[in-house]
Amino acid sequence: MAATDQVGILRLGPDHALGGLALSTEAQWNQNEADWRFFLTQGTGFGARDNDGRLIATAALLPYSSGDAWISMVLVTASSRRRGLATWLVDACLDAASKQGFTTWLDATPAGAAVYGPLGFTPTLQLRRFRFGNSTRPAGALQLPPCDLKRFIARDVSAMGFDRSALLTELSGRPGSRLLSNGDAVALVRDGLKARHIGPLFAEGPDRALALVDEIVRSDAGPLLIDAVTEQDEFLKGLTGAGWTIERPFQRMRFGRATALPTELPFAVAGPEYG
Repeated sequence: MAATDQVGILRLGPDHALGGLALSTEAQWNQNEADWRFFLTQGTGFGARDNDGRLIATAALLPYSSGDAWISMVLVTASSRRRGLATWLVDACLDAASKQGFTTWLDATPAGAAVYGPLGFTPTLQLRRFRFGNSTRPAGALQLPPCDLKRFIARDVSAMGFDRSALLTELSGRPGSRLLSNGDAVALVRDGLKARHIGPLFAEGPDRALALVDEIVRSDAGPLLIDAVTEQDEFLKGLTGAGWTIERPFQRMRFGRATALPTELPFAVAGPEYG
């Protein structure tokens, strides 16, 4: 960590959203300015600057309930990597979480998982990110009925084991967001910087989940991303058969004791930045 000795931790606020967006855009992530503003308004952000005052690294801690929080937006600009900055900022998040009594979670890339394991994180769910390219909206495209937000939040609590009402209310209320149902499946569709994102997605079975995804594809111009839960094997096979391609894996990890046990396995999650 000696390379970080001359760098001070910066507490981030909403006015740092554009600096954070520059980092996530450099990394080709899908977060937009609204995502950054939510993290830096509702959560605790940490960062590091270079000698010119440019933001070069970030991490954020987003509380979800009285006992759980998400670590996300762990980014380091390419020219400043391999200096221990990411580990240093994650340590700052863990310290803040410890002081508030939080169990912390994150969704890691394979490279990130190799870093977080030695810090004490244990693996839970595995995820696969799928992409579907641009589609041409047909004339008279199907208009899916909306899903009740309270019902959607209740399904999410069952899947996560804790409450994320503030997050889901924010995401579903953004311009362009759609909270949809086909009767047996429900999903949130929202804008990202590079693609629309589907998830969370809950359903009575893989066939109903795939049917809803198909209806979304036919009623949304795309491109689309979905972060599918690997244990939902039939769902993943169905996505591949429908022309979706795998972009990358993620590993969900937890630091600390689980505060509650989930009672439902989702088909897709809200994204690695949110869980």
